[in-house]
Amino acid sequence: MIAKLAGLVDQVEPDAAVIDVNGVGYRAFCSTRTVSHLPPVGAPVRLLIETHVREDHIHLFGFVDAAERDWFRLLTTVQGVGARMALSILSAAAPETLGLAILSQDKQPLTRAEGVGPRLAARIVNELRDKIGGVATSASSASAMPKEPLTSPGTTADAIAALENLGVARSEAFGAVAAAARRLGGEAAADVLIKAGLEELAR
Repeated sequence: MIAKLAGLVDQVEPDAAVIDVNGVGYRAFCSTRTVSHLPPVGAPVRLLIETHVREDHIHLFGFVDAAERDWFRLLTTVQGVGARMALSILSAAAPETLGLAILSQDKQPLTRAEGVGPRLAARIVNELRDKIGGVATSASSASAMPKEPLTSPGTTADAIAALENLGVARSEAFGAVAAAARRLGGEAAADVLIKAGLEELAR
């Protein structure tokens, strides 16, 4: 199984790249995020690879970093999400955006992906909510989504819902509760998170 390609960029396509490795060209399907990070044709590049072997084909999927690769793996565990659909989702939402959307049960970022309707988006956030703690994230997204949940998902959701009931927008409620959870640690109860979240909003 191919896990990494290191070579020269030979071609760049809207949804793929051909990497020349010692004279052999490998086509790897990529998200638009990865394509946008590729260097010019002829420049050296390294892509992390997921190899999918089927009876009628062997497809390579390339990723610019481990965060995107790990989200690809996680998304394809959801019923109805194949490899191409996972790439579509990763093209519509960066890994850190996906993490925040799933933790806050916000389906809207997922429905921006081609082929993802409200029902599939709901299935994705429901199935992945308790699984995302182990997903690798890039250093830039670490502050937005911790590698390990700071509080239980149920406690966080209860606190967010309470702030929403007070008229706080969902995105603002999630940000305030996430900041409060990082500050208070993993043992904070919902009522404590609610109070701390309100304090965050007042700052």
